[in-house]
Amino acid sequence: MELHLCLNSPSRGIQLSSKPNSTVLVKFTSINSISLSFKNKIRRRRRKISSSSSVVALEQPGGKMVVELVGAFNELTGRMSHSSLVSSRLLFKVLKLSIPILHSLPLLPDGRSPLSKALSVALILADLQMDAEVISAGILREVIEGGGGISIYKLRDRIGSTGTAHLIHESMRLKNISSKVVDDDALDDETASALRKYCLTYYDVRAIILELVLKLDTIRHLHYLPRYKQQMISLHVIKIYAPLAHAVGINHLSLELEDLSFQYLFPHSYIYVDTWLRSHETGSKPLIEIFKDQLLRCLRSDHYLTEMVQDISVEGRYKSRYSTMKKLLRDGRKPEEVNDVLGLRVILSPRPDIEHVEKACYRAREIIQSIWKEMPARSKDYIMHPKANGYKSLHMAVDISDNGGTRPLMEIQIRTAEMDMLAAGGTASHALYKAGLTDPQEAKRLKVIMMAAAELAAVRLKDFPSRTNHNKGHAEIDERNRVFLLLDKNGDGKISIEELMEVMEELGAQGEDAREMMQLLDSNTDGSLSSDEFDLFQKQVDIMRNLELRDVQYKTMLNEKLQMEDCDGMTQVHSEEQLPLN
Repeated sequence: MELHLCLNSPSRGIQLSSKPNSTVLVKFTSINSISLSFKNKIRRRRRKISSSSSVVALEQPGGKMVVELVGAFNELTGRMSHSSLVSSRLLFKVLKLSIPILHSLPLLPDGRSPLSKALSVALILADLQMDAEVISAGILREVIEGGGGISIYKLRDRIGSTGTAHLIHESMRLKNISSKVVDDDALDDETASALRKYCLTYYDVRAIILELVLKLDTIRHLHYLPRYKQQMISLHVIKIYAPLAHAVGINHLSLELEDLSFQYLFPHSYIYVDTWLRSHETGSKPLIEIFKDQLLRCLRSDHYLTEMVQDISVEGRYKSRYSTMKKLLRDGRKPEEVNDVLGLRVILSPRPDIEHVEKACYRAREIIQSIWKEMPARSKDYIMHPKANGYKSLHMAVDISDNGGTRPLMEIQIRTAEMDMLAAGGTASHALYKAGLTDPQEAKRLKVIMMAAAELAAVRLKDFPSRTNHNKGHAEIDERNRVFLLLDKNGDGKISIEELMEVMEELGAQGEDAREMMQLLDSNTDGSLSSDEFDLFQKQVDIMRNLELRDVQYKTMLNEKLQMEDCDGMTQVHSEEQLPLN
């Protein structure tokens, strides 16, 4: 075969062609065309790497730390209803300090990493709409208790927040409150009530909430402990901490603490009660969701009601296993006499121009009467006849049996948003009474102190919700760019390699990791990251975290369905001898 070079005119270029007689003519295109084509390919390749493969390169320690930092910060602030720049800076600073320390610590006895536990606690606090000081204290508690080798005083100096350090100190004192009872047999109702009253009187209410969340995290992961330790922890939780959670207004947390404690203290009784409650279910969708959706549709389709109100919401709840057990055993009721297994609450927000807002509640009751059969003997009108403490609401019990089958009655409460607010946090609240404060004036005084503590934290952190939709829109935009603004320390609208190296060094990684990360994320090769380039990275981080979360959820579901153990003890499906050899 011969190779011939034929040079064409510069304007036409040179191309490669072949001839049937085994000679090859090589015709080169112009240099400019080659250069342009090559550059376009490089740009497409770089864009492809930036959009789909940048996460792969973040396997370096520095990249992993940044992914963890950005993902955790965005998830926490995304769950908070509002967060000021002061709060964001505090939370960002705490995460930068905590992540490398928690990564360096050994696994916990329950098999989780310290970072996983710290973030779980922080997310619960964020869902409870606690401020940045409380969330930061929740993360830093694990840094201190996990053996991070740093004191509260050093933490205070590093993060510059005396409030956070105070909460850590208060919550660590609360941690050992049950040790005041020398003999566990002496933890009777009177002693437990006295301990709860002591906590509510002498401790910062935000430190109490932090300790309650830590107790919830603990009791969710007791599987590795011997049975007697599970029972002792559960006894303290059900006697002290569950009523405390009710006292500070976190009812759903109180119910979960009760049910989990009940499960460990009386496992056989729990199974019986759980089986009986589940026997009322039909189909794959929970019964409470079916009735909740049905009622909401009917209320919203009523023109007379929608003329009076601007918003309608329906909340649903199952009676807790522990509460059901108490009614069956302590109150001596028969199963058919436990009538509030299912409960719905209708909350109406009347229009500003409506004078008699109570009319909306009575109209909602009429609609409910048209859907289900009301049991008049169990109905209470606390709007016409309020309770002595100011409580207002309509209470109904309806028969939800169908197809010849019988079900317990469903309880329904109807109230305006203002009535609901007063019932939950005003003078009508009986939560403090149930927690052990039997003097109404003392309970009222404590409620004022609790509200004052929350307001003081809000002032210090400047955490105030936006008042207009316009401001709300800007707040949403800023939320997405919040990490970018925190990394862009000189405020020039881009993240330089020096700024990226600085945050990686703060996370305990090498500066070279920053160069590799910059190369992968910098799609226009200008040596810095724009807000758009960083936003693309944040979206990739969100995808990664969502996949990891789904994996954990699927693992839990599969373990329940297939009764598998964790990976360490999982049954081996194929032995080496069974695998085919190629």
